Amino acid sequence: MKVFITGVAGFIGSNVAQKLLEKGYEVAGIDNLSHGYLLNMEDFINNPRFYFYQEDIGNSGAVMKASEGCQAMIHLAAYKIPRYSDALDTLTINAHGSEVIMQAAVQQKAKLLLASTSDVYGKNPEPPFHEQSLMMIGSPDVRRWAYAVSKMFEEQLAFAYHERHGIDIVILRFFGGYGRNQNLTWWGGPQAVFIEAALEKQEIPVHGNGQQTRSFTHVSDHVAGIIAALENPQANNKVFNLGNTQEITIDALARLIWQLIWENEEPKITYIPYETFGKYEDVMRRVPDVSHAKEILGFQAQVDLVNGLKDTIEWQKKRRERIKATAN
Repeated sequence: MKVFITGVAGFIGSNVAQKLLEKGYEVAGIDNLSHGYLLNMEDFINNPRFYFYQEDIGNSGAVMKASEGCQAMIHLAAYKIPRYSDALDTLTINAHGSEVIMQAAVQQKAKLLLASTSDVYGKNPEPPFHEQSLMMIGSPDVRRWAYAVSKMFEEQLAFAYHERHGIDIVILRFFGGYGRNQNLTWWGGPQAVFIEAALEKQEIPVHGNGQQTRSFTHVSDHVAGIIAALENPQANNKVFNLGNTQEITIDALARLIWQLIWENEEPKITYIPYETFGKYEDVMRRVPDVSHAKEILGFQAQVDLVNGLKDTIEWQKKRRERIKATAN
C-alpha cells in the first residue's frame, strides 16, 4: 500500500512515516516546513519508498499530484491553539486544508485518517471522555477555542464527505502526545517547554496555578493506534480516542521533569496568570476513555509517563546539540 501523510516533517507525521516504511509501505509526504523540520526525516528521507513534497496543504494542485496512487491518507497537518497570536490562521488553514485533503481522498478513492484532538471535549466537566461525550466549548470571543472549533468542523466535514462520496474515514482524537521529534516550543506542548527550561536551569513556566490535569501519551503509542486504524477495516467510519489514561497535574508534570533531570534539587517554577493571554479559558481535567479503541483496534497505551519522559529528555538533549551544531 502507498500512504499519503500531511505534516510528514512534523512530530507525529515523521514518526508514523518511519514506522510505515519499516513495515514495507510506500509513503508520500507533504509539509511546508512551517513547523516541521527536515531533521525529523533524516532517518528515512533517502529511503527509495519515500517521496517528499515541500508544499502547502492549501495548494490543491500540489496535494493532488503528491497523493497520486495512494490508497490511504493520514491528515496530520494543522494549526494549533493560538496562545500568542490571533485565531484566523488556525480557523482558515485547518478548514481549507482539510477540504483539500478530502477532495484528494475522493479523487484517489483513498481511506482517510483524520487527526482530531481531545480539545473538542472542551469544558465538559465529566471526564473520562468517551467518543460520545458532549463537546462543550466556551465563548466565541475567547480565541483559545478556535482550534477545537476547527477540529469539530473537520470531523463533521469528514463524515459529510463519507456520506456523499462514499470514502472511508477514521477520526482519531489524540490526547497529549510527546516524544521523539516533538517541537521544542509551546507548539510541542508543555512537556517540551518544561524540558527546555529545566535543561537550562531556568524557571519552568506553568500556566495558572498548575492544578489543571492532562494525560500524556508517548508518540510510539499514538503511532501504534494510527497504524491499527489504518490496517483494520473495522475502524472505518468511526471515531476513536487515542491516549494514555494516566492523569497528572501540570504542576506535578513540571516537578517530575525537573526531578528526572536534576534529581533532588528544588525545582524552579514560575506561575503565569491566564490574564497574560488576554481573555483565556483553560480546561481543568482531560483524560480519555479508550475502551472503544481497545475493543476495535486493540489499542492501549504501553509507555508509562516516567519512562516516556526519560526517553524524551535524552532525545531532547541530543536534538538541542544537533541544533547548536547546525547553527555554528
